[in-house]
Amino acid sequence: MPTTGSTSNPLSEPRPAAAKERHWVLLLCGLAAAHVFVFSAAFPFFNVVDEAVHFDLVVRYSHAGVPRAFTHLSAEAVPFLTVFHTVEYYHSPDEFPGHQIPAPPWTLPPEVARKGMAERADQWSHGVINYECSQPPLYYAVAGWWWRCGKLLRLDGGALLYWLRFLNLLVMAAVVWLAYVAARMLFPENRFIRLAAPALVAFMPQTAFYSITNDVFSPLAFGAAFVLLLKLWASECTDRRLAAATGLALAAAFLAKICNLPLLAVAGVALALKTVQLARCGKLRPAAPALGMLVACAALPMAAWMAWCKIHFGDLTGSAQKVQIVGWTNKPFLAWFHHPIFTPHGFWIFVSQNLATLWQGEFLWHNQPLPRPGVGLVYAGLTLLFLLAALVALIRQPGRFSRLPWIVLWFNFACLAAFFLFAALLSVKYDFDDCLYPSRAHPFFTSGRLMLGALVPFLLLFAFGMDCLLKRLGEAAKFLLLTALLIFMLASEIATDWLIFPNAYNWFHLQ
Repeated sequence: MPTTGSTSNPLSEPRPAAAKERHWVLLLCGLAAAHVFVFSAAFPFFNVVDEAVHFDLVVRYSHAGVPRAFTHLSAEAVPFLTVFHTVEYYHSPDEFPGHQIPAPPWTLPPEVARKGMAERADQWSHGVINYECSQPPLYYAVAGWWWRCGKLLRLDGGALLYWLRFLNLLVMAAVVWLAYVAARMLFPENRFIRLAAPALVAFMPQTAFYSITNDVFSPLAFGAAFVLLLKLWASECTDRRLAAATGLALAAAFLAKICNLPLLAVAGVALALKTVQLARCGKLRPAAPALGMLVACAALPMAAWMAWCKIHFGDLTGSAQKVQIVGWTNKPFLAWFHHPIFTPHGFWIFVSQNLATLWQGEFLWHNQPLPRPGVGLVYAGLTLLFLLAALVALIRQPGRFSRLPWIVLWFNFACLAAFFLFAALLSVKYDFDDCLYPSRAHPFFTSGRLMLGALVPFLLLFAFGMDCLLKRLGEAAKFLLLTALLIFMLASEIATDWLIFPNAYNWFHLQ
């Protein structure tokens, strides 16, 4: 009998045990929110991962102003950018008189502050084009509503800015719960995996979670789609409400961030294979209405946004003009194969840095990468080790699985492979000219945050691989090693970011 991923009902375990487990998960949700709060509050505005332009879009959407072109920053956003922006992400104290970063404007005499702010306001108003205007609208619409709620609460200035960031607390608490639900459905008899996956989400030191950015909605949207797909795969696909919800969740993943397209392609292939299976079993006819509902609910919102982009930005994704603004040019096809990614050293750089930034993010501080390279290598090494253990188990021991977990774990691997292929294509396709990142000197897309849509599938694989590697140990030993890993994650993050906490521009110094 299979011992991993049984299809038995996870709620069939004794009620006290099930209730205790849910209490642990609720605690993890609270810890995730606290984790995001502390580090979101520690980082000043506006970080190097496009936070300024994402904030500008949130302000626009708060007035139901969907952009129709790549334009300068809005008049409402500029005062916030002028007052609360610190130069420390790109500049070190040595570049300033007395080796001191300029003091926050609100700590200076009004007449002194006004002189500096006038010049900075002009730079923000006329020197910056918002190159993210063609991004899908879901995050900005929700964050715009949240911004308006903050105003109704009479928040202003820095408090209102951090209120916007603190939306991420709710998002990440929800992602923790989604990871638990998915793990419970796949591994109802394996308590270690059921708790390891949400715990890893709660303590993940990804700096995108501490930023105003549409990246944070990707794990929520595709995580919800993933859970609904699990329910759909386990059924005969006749439940129209479930199918409609699945379609809308897939559409939400697309409308959260265009980089989720590779994940949607994998989901589309999986649904096509499910349809073929139903046809072979003679069950396609009763499932056809639900499948049609799924396709309609997924395709119509996507098609509507692509039509908007085609009308207002000139192509279906709105990316062609953005590429021109940031200064990239298309390379001839044969020139793709001269890229260093096709060398062993270049391939290792591409894989290891994508895995490292998936875990840690990619903030700069004083124009240097904030994450420590050694810690990134630990994350990359552990990830490759546990994913290899999961892959070996899937290939060499298929008999230990029931059908659904076996299919879903391969689906999870396909999601990761799709992202890496997508990032590799972007890396070889463009000449990055004088762009800071990617650049001609480092022509790799190594932004693991773009893979955050696959966070729940990825961490399920990670936890499963960890369980496979430690299978000879008892459950207590597994949880002890998991606790050690979580302590390492938190301790290394605190050690990395400790220099940020005393910063005069952050939330702690606005109080």
